[in-house]
Amino acid sequence: MRRLLNSLYILDETAYLTLDGENVVCRTDDNEKFRMPLANIDDIYCFSYLGCSPALLGKCMESGIRINYFSPNGQFLARVIGKTRGNILLRKAQFERFASPDPVLMQNTTAAKLSNTRFLIRRSMRDNPQLDDDGELTRCIEYLESGIDGVYKTNDRETIMGIEGSCAKAYFGIFDKLILHQKEDFRLSGRTKRPPLDPVNAVLSFLYTIMTSMYASALEGVGLDSCYGFYHALRPGRSSLACDLVEESRCIIERLVLTMINLKKLNKKDFETQESGAVYLTKDGKKKVLTAWQEKKRTTITHPYINEKIPLGLLPFVQSSLLAKYVRGETDEYPCFLFK
Repeated sequence: MRRLLNSLYILDETAYLTLDGENVVCRTDDNEKFRMPLANIDDIYCFSYLGCSPALLGKCMESGIRINYFSPNGQFLARVIGKTRGNILLRKAQFERFASPDPVLMQNTTAAKLSNTRFLIRRSMRDNPQLDDDGELTRCIEYLESGIDGVYKTNDRETIMGIEGSCAKAYFGIFDKLILHQKEDFRLSGRTKRPPLDPVNAVLSFLYTIMTSMYASALEGVGLDSCYGFYHALRPGRSSLACDLVEESRCIIERLVLTMINLKKLNKKDFETQESGAVYLTKDGKKKVLTAWQEKKRTTITHPYINEKIPLGLLPFVQSSLLAKYVRGETDEYPCFLFK
């Protein structure tokens, strides 16, 4: 089983990473800020413009350390990864299997997303029963359940996506009720993406992007092409297959965001509003979110399919391996991740 090592996040826009022996060195204005052994690093996330030295790039590729580049606002730009693992036969099987619609895979993925969303709402109701005094959360759960039933009554991709979109709208329509504290600063009237228009959407988008990059790296690590998916439309620059797999685990991000807000680990000072109306995390805000995400990745869960305890951060690698087995024909179905 893959080890879960540290992720190195570079948030200083003026930082430049270099190699010194077996260490990555972070410099700003020709001054060394810190150094870290490469043996302790699993991947690097750069939110700076200067990037990395060619020597460090080469060493990271040799060591299997992925480097992900983002704009300072959190927009994904590029990913550098070493030699593709697996073999051409696996990718050939992937292209052949996904060339035609795979209704069962689309149905199961959508149903898993809706089921995990239902799990999050039920858990919130269990912890705070008063949230459902008006029955709105119960009605949302019933709507999600009708959506789960609905996706298995059609093989049409557009219809399945329509059901998913309708359920997502209903869910984000009640998401604001799950925010228990700081409601004057954290409100969500709906999902806004490019750009996010409020603090809740800003932190959701930031972490969704991080998670999608994790899934893309995991897929490429097992030899699959992260850009060739079965559900999201193919688009230049998009890791469509990573987007597909993220769907079933989005609730992990949403639960973390709610926890950080409700425990007051984030506040309005951790966000900045641009003239366009776009809202983004500040540098300190990103540090808080990434620290919480690192802690979350190290929590232990029991995977419902392999029935083993794993750190949450290994979930993308487990699901990617299970998908590879399905593509190779070793299993009849891809087992989506389900919270129980």
